Amino acid sequence: MKTSRRKFIQTSAALASMATVGNLLAKGNAKVTKPLVVSTWNFGVGANAEAWKVLSKNGRALDAVEAGVQVPEGDPKETSVGLGGLPDRDGRVTLDACIMDEQANCGAVACLEHIVHPISVARKVMEKTPHVMLVGDGALQFALANGFKKENLLTEESEKAWKEWLKKAEYKPIANIENHDTIGMIALDANQNLSGACTTSGMAYKIHGRVGDSPIIGAGLFVDNEIGAATSTGVGEEVIRICGSHLVVELMRQGNSPQQACELAVKRIVKNQPKKSKEIQVGFLAISKNGEVGAYALQKGFTYAVYSNEIPNTIFNAKSFY
Repeated sequence: MKTSRRKFIQTSAALASMATVGNLLAKGNAKVTKPLVVSTWNFGVGANAEAWKVLSKNGRALDAVEAGVQVPEGDPKETSVGLGGLPDRDGRVTLDACIMDEQANCGAVACLEHIVHPISVARKVMEKTPHVMLVGDGALQFALANGFKKENLLTEESEKAWKEWLKKAEYKPIANIENHDTIGMIALDANQNLSGACTTSGMAYKIHGRVGDSPIIGAGLFVDNEIGAATSTGVGEEVIRICGSHLVVELMRQGNSPQQACELAVKRIVKNQPKKSKEIQVGFLAISKNGEVGAYALQKGFTYAVYSNEIPNTIFNAKSFY
């Protein structure tokens, strides 16, 4: 009886602690202990689970974020990332990705075709070249030279959706539906080092060659190991205009919490594009060096997933401007 009672008390205390942290996260002012991984949208849960396999064994945040985002990249049912991504208006699936570590090393690829895991190609760019970004045919040539397999990324389902779109050939972003276009993931490991990854197939039916914020260091992703890290999702053009993720981190450097920084970045977009901002979605997700988490979006519906010792891989709804 004593043992059962002790276990009950311990379990109740743990649940109460998790509920408290969960409530704080919902309000945007939670702090959790390392290691910690956060990622955008509901598919971040599966990505977080894979990243946690690395982090829970005292692995490096860089390895965790690469492994994590590979999950949606390789899932043909996810139509906005990697294999199965909706194509551009010419029927070609083009992928963008970037990765950044605690030492400010970074790599990226843009408009890459035929490779399931662009995040891993981006890491190769970071580690094996003096460059930050490779694009198009050059990125594909580099990937193939480094052992990546050329594959058809256009699934039967995505091809069917594209052919249906061709009947009208109209494009207008729909907030929270068509803009689930990115998984951004940032992690803090047991050694208190930060890394991040961002990968996408971009906006559905875009003009061939269009590149959004996701592979651009400082726009879709930014890591500063002294301060924190941030990532973004949504209409990339608006994130690029304000160098969004870099802005969030710099606002944190000025003393703002991750939540405050995300809110200020979104409000910058509203100020710059007051009419357009009502019709599109942009969201920011950030963590600080000491484990604070923040998230904020233009529209309701932006979700993010958090995994730490206190929080067993849970989805939260971000606060929004509108």
